[in-house]
Amino acid sequence: MNTNIKNTFDWNCKHTWKQSAINTMWCLIGCSFGDMMTIYYFQVNEIPWSMLSIMALAMLNGIISSIILETFILLKQMKLMAALKTAFGMSLISMISMELAMNLTDILITGGAKINLYVIPFMLVAGFLTPWPYNYWRLKKYGMGCCG
Repeated sequence: MNTNIKNTFDWNCKHTWKQSAINTMWCLIGCSFGDMMTIYYFQVNEIPWSMLSIMALAMLNGIISSIILETFILLKQMKLMAALKTAFGMSLISMISMELAMNLTDILITGGAKINLYVIPFMLVAGFLTPWPYNYWRLKKYGMGCCG
């Protein structure tokens, strides 16, 4: 058994970190819009759903809004069906981890299913930092990212 096997994956590529940050930002814009608007809607209208139900719907709506945003962005480069297919091909691992991080942050700070100006920056930071290394790895290893 050869114990001198070197891991050849490079975590030090500044270009890939920059590109993966841009990709992660686009995912964050799409995901956070659907997520936060859902929570805000339930909060303002005082709809008596459980916190878990609201958070699950918020996560689903975040993923859907991210796919819509990605499709819209890709329409500049390709036709609608190709753009939609590419958007659906985005990494669900990245989007789900982003959504979980944002919603867990909301739960920890507000008790859950509440949006205010205090919690939003923390949700966005958690939502960005959680999938960013995965998006770097995916971009570096496979030549693709979460969005874009």
